[in-house]
Amino acid sequence: MPEGTYEKGLAGESRAADYLQMRGMVLLQRRYRSPFGEIDLILRDGDTLVMAEVKARGRGREGSGLLSVGPVKRGKIIRTARLYLAEHPWDGPVRFDVVEFTADGIRHIADAFPGSEY
Repeated sequence: MPEGTYEKGLAGESRAADYLQMRGMVLLQRRYRSPFGEIDLILRDGDTLVMAEVKARGRGREGSGLLSVGPVKRGKIIRTARLYLAEHPWDGPVRFDVVEFTADGIRHIADAFPGSEY
């Protein structure tokens, strides 16, 4: 991992959490880890539980943050979400979002991928 990548990731997650909270979401947990992977942010948006992946795309990086969350990464996030839900029962809907930082700013992609695909 290049020097500073971990710190940049933490800073990006903090910015994303602030951004989503300013839009009315309630932060429940950061960096939930399981044997399958990690969920960057877990939030509540009204009656919906939101599992958010945060991506920072530097200058010169091709593709969007959403494209970088491919099938393998989505599978890890979904399996981790299932474990979280087993530990923290939730009766409402669950949504998977991506928050990406680009040279142009921040973009929140709600319902970026379905949880039913795995």
